[in-house]
Amino acid sequence: MITLNTPIENISPIAEKIAAKLKKLGIKTAWDLLHYFPFRWEDWTKIKLIKDIEPSTSATIKGQIELIQNKRSKWKKKLVTEAIITDGTDQIKAVWFHQPYLIQNLHPGDRLYLSGKTSLKEDGLQFVHPNYEKITRYKTTTNHTARIVPVYPLTKKITAKQLRFLISKIIHLAGKIQEWLPSSIIAENQLNVLPLAIKQIHFPDSQSALNQAKDRIKFDELFILQLRASLAKIELKKANANPIKFQEKQTKKFVQSLPFKLTDSQKIAGWEIIKDIDKNIPMNRLLEGDVGSGKTVVACLAILNTALNNYQVAYMAPTEILAKQHFTTFCGLFKNLPIRIALLTSNNQCYVKNTKISYPAKISDCKQKRKNIYQLISSGEIDLAIGTHALIQDRVIFNNLSLVIIDEQHRFGVSQRKALKQKNKESSTVPHFLSMTATPIPRSLAMTAYGDLDLSIINEMPKDRKRTITEFVPPEKRPEKYKFILEEIKKGRQSFIICPLIDPSDKLGVKAVKDEYKRLTEKIFPYTNIGLMHGQLKPKDKEKVMTDFLANKTSILVSTPVIEVGIDVPNATIMLIESAERFGLAGLHQFRGRVGRSKYQSYCFLLTESDTKETIERMHSLIQFDNGFELAEKDLEFRGPGEIYGIRQSGYHDQFKMAKLTDYAIIKKSKKSVNTLLGEDPKLLKYPLILKKIKEFETSIHLE
Repeated sequence: MITLNTPIENISPIAEKIAAKLKKLGIKTAWDLLHYFPFRWEDWTKIKLIKDIEPSTSATIKGQIELIQNKRSKWKKKLVTEAIITDGTDQIKAVWFHQPYLIQNLHPGDRLYLSGKTSLKEDGLQFVHPNYEKITRYKTTTNHTARIVPVYPLTKKITAKQLRFLISKIIHLAGKIQEWLPSSIIAENQLNVLPLAIKQIHFPDSQSALNQAKDRIKFDELFILQLRASLAKIELKKANANPIKFQEKQTKKFVQSLPFKLTDSQKIAGWEIIKDIDKNIPMNRLLEGDVGSGKTVVACLAILNTALNNYQVAYMAPTEILAKQHFTTFCGLFKNLPIRIALLTSNNQCYVKNTKISYPAKISDCKQKRKNIYQLISSGEIDLAIGTHALIQDRVIFNNLSLVIIDEQHRFGVSQRKALKQKNKESSTVPHFLSMTATPIPRSLAMTAYGDLDLSIINEMPKDRKRTITEFVPPEKRPEKYKFILEEIKKGRQSFIICPLIDPSDKLGVKAVKDEYKRLTEKIFPYTNIGLMHGQLKPKDKEKVMTDFLANKTSILVSTPVIEVGIDVPNATIMLIESAERFGLAGLHQFRGRVGRSKYQSYCFLLTESDTKETIERMHSLIQFDNGFELAEKDLEFRGPGEIYGIRQSGYHDQFKMAKLTDYAIIKKSKKSVNTLLGEDPKLLKYPLILKKIKEFETSIHLE
């Protein structure tokens, strides 16, 4: 007997055949299959008579096969299956390519539904590659036609028909799925019970039934997200942290020594952080700031006060290149202060700056043996340890870690916090946490995505920063921009060229970085040193490419979006983005933020082959606005929240199979229910099923 726990290969012979492929999609059991939701639905419920069908329209018909045969196309290349279908009012041809086996399944006299798009050809009206489903006395319901049909994300060698068939075989098990929401919440929010929602999400009886099912799934996802965030906040308030007392005199002296003035936003954000770390409750704060807005110097204020209180700071960066950049930056900012700084990387290199070595001209001036780094951190002689995840390796033990700063690493969460706490000799306290992101997120969305974090926002740029000139470039002006890049290179400047893909794709028809690198190297800039960067390179090769570019050994860097976050190359003044329509506004803005980081005038060129109204509007938004928060709001209008602002980086968005961060009405309802529930039962002792659901959530986003 098939149950929710039945292994996927035991559901049917078809499931056994494609089990390995299904497991790649995370489908291992019948329960997993029922929770593999469609990403869209096609409405084929309106059945038309053949006589009423018009060319270039989508339609469903109910008819009978008069004739079916395989034949070669006129050019002797394509094997075509043709069928003549009639319904008593007229007849129509159906055509399928490269599916000769169809004549074994479909025969003259068979009754069936056909759904698809029609096309007018020389020999009359026809369906091209329609979905079909036979009608017999044993099978009167449909899965693929004549209904609202679910469309699922697929992988190679799994067809939509196979997936729908398998789900139809076990859809009755939806009734066995346990309801975990309290009946009071279900009633108050007029929600479907979960078994009904699961059934209707796959095979909805109507559009109304589908909408109700989607609302229930969305509510569940947003409810758990917000409940977990609220519980994390409550739990954090119970923990103890070392209060880091505000060193007013030294802080003012440090600020006055800076070669620039802090903006009002930087001052406000800095003060919010300083007040937070002065408490014995651990800070848990997100610092949002546009690219180039000066988040690092705000973090310095917290680092300075922590070090002056004789506590340690851990600063985690997403890449070794960025960690090294931060090491150099902090050495410069703290050059006149007795703050000992260490850089710990995963490639057996480590560096220490102390009071004897002021701002190093070369990072290698500070080289140390790895074992010495461990000893210095453990003894408390290092005030600021900078690194990647090398900071949480087994051999790293802190003496009195009291502040952790995470740069562009929102998934650095519960498990890493626990790891750092366990590494601290002062195990009775929890470090203050500051996360930083250069991805502007509108406050309303940030409060949902990162509900357990307090928010500080830097929403203005340094006063002396030149605005990057942004241009929309049609294909005919491409040579002009190449010429301009060469002129800038002659002045000693550098350029980024971004492509969406690593390898070519016939389906997408957009620029691929490997092909573009070859073309630019051989034909466009044959006498210019060009670097190539993409995600398939080994870490050491990526580092060499970026190091060469930072040192101006290469004048042009051709790259995929891998350079989007964090890289600081002040000498780069041109950002040329190929197939710009493939990116969201927030992503394009991140690319643009890689230039304009020095006294030189910078440029961002948006190249696209598309001339659609939407593409032109989006590109002109980027030209009009240079504020990331305004662009994030625009991105919502154009794309919806599915792909914007790097929300996926949080780990939370992976859980949103159905919900969007713009489902404001459901967000409001679920938040109200969370507050009511925790008001009545803060520890959820009466709700073991909800506690189980939270545990499943945390496990699925790798937080435990």
